[in-house]
Amino acid sequence: MAEERGIDWSSLWKKEDWWAFWLGMLLFFLCLAAAYGADIMGWVVKANVWVDPAKAMAPSSSNYEFLGPIGAWIVTYIVLLILTSIGAAAMGWRVSKFAAGFTVIFFLTWICWVIGHNAWIAATKPEAYNLPWSAHMTGEAGYIVALILGLLIGNFAKGFAEQLKEAAKPEWFIKTAIVLLGAVVGLKAPSVPPEILYNFLFRGLCAIVEAYLLYWALVYWVARRYFGFSREWAAPLASGISICGVSAAIATGGAIRARPVVPVMVASLVIVFAVVELLFIPFLAVETLWNQPLVAGAWMGLAVKTDGAAAASGEIVDALITGLHPEYAALEGWILNAAIITKIFIDIFIGVWAFILAVIWVYYIERKPGEKVEKLEIWYRFPKFVIGYFLTFLIILYLASGIAGSVPPDQVSQALAPMKLAVSSEMNGFRRIFFALTFFSIGLISDFSTLRREGIGRLALVYFICLFGFIIWIGLLISWLFFHDVHLLFLK
Repeated sequence: MAEERGIDWSSLWKKEDWWAFWLGMLLFFLCLAAAYGADIMGWVVKANVWVDPAKAMAPSSSNYEFLGPIGAWIVTYIVLLILTSIGAAAMGWRVSKFAAGFTVIFFLTWICWVIGHNAWIAATKPEAYNLPWSAHMTGEAGYIVALILGLLIGNFAKGFAEQLKEAAKPEWFIKTAIVLLGAVVGLKAPSVPPEILYNFLFRGLCAIVEAYLLYWALVYWVARRYFGFSREWAAPLASGISICGVSAAIATGGAIRARPVVPVMVASLVIVFAVVELLFIPFLAVETLWNQPLVAGAWMGLAVKTDGAAAASGEIVDALITGLHPEYAALEGWILNAAIITKIFIDIFIGVWAFILAVIWVYYIERKPGEKVEKLEIWYRFPKFVIGYFLTFLIILYLASGIAGSVPPDQVSQALAPMKLAVSSEMNGFRRIFFALTFFSIGLISDFSTLRREGIGRLALVYFICLFGFIIWIGLLISWLFFHDVHLLFLK
């Protein structure tokens, strides 16, 4: 860093970070056309919660029903193969080997994703599928299935795994997904009535302070002081445990230039622990906080570490409290909103935190005495895909707010329907596919022997101690302080 250097413009087409930006933004604008009458990307395949295998998948838009589930799957595969192969060629990878590996990875990942959507595993309301019970894991169980299959292949079929590794790019996949995540988050804010949104806004900001200043600092301190982890490990681990799981771990790893294995290992722990949380925290909240329903909902947003699992937890709490306690029927949907709003504000600041960490690492952590640090070094460190995240968030927030503000409140949902098709169905469809590809790839490149050497057991122990030792309970305290008796406003 001591020598001055100019801007490396070739990174715009040679670096994975930039390709996540380009690919994410391309998909974003193509999908956005659906909001204005040109449904270009509605063919993207989605997985449904299913009992009948014939209904396990379908095109995201009804405009492409003629393709059927298999046709939608084939078109999705072909388009993503072409787009990712162009990126692979630009980055200097072996395109033929990448294309062959991507084909196998996409096929196996999709099987896992569909299995994870089986109603016995995924349904949060099993009675809707005429089932006596379910595991309540939501479709995110597919991530776990993909991770497990990837681990099995990566550790017990190493020759086969080696043939696929040219296309196993978890960081590229997850960064592309994060760009699209910005749009998904941006669409949620205008759907909340202003008087409630302002009320929740302050509480969401408090959640940011909690997650980024309190949670993060405590986890980082525990990992460094009591488990001896280096800064390279402690920072992504602190972000993964305390903020938003996978997305935060990847963004932090990019900001501090951690080795790829670091955020990959943290990400694998995040999804496993999120499912563990999902299996018991919502039911604990229903049993103990049924008379403070918004506290219970906000707790889900602060305690459960992935977006899907947090939303699913909020949905379970919402359904059970309003169903078991009719006096709170007027709160149906608002308990879930409490979970989502707090999660949204935590998500929004992932990019800000990545920038702050990049500055700290450049000027304080890695700077040597007497060394001159280039200003450009901050730019090189900053995760470029985060720019895409903020762009998609702000664009959708602006467009959706304009639409919502131009119609009466009772017509907002109808007016936003085309935007919801573009964002909630199509962009979110691509986001979920890239997330699933991420977890299969994480498993594929995670050699157990390497994980043991790097300390996966100690990482899991830090995660367990911090999550169940103080993060969940501090989240409960914050939720109580800021949402206590707020439900009474809805019952007047």
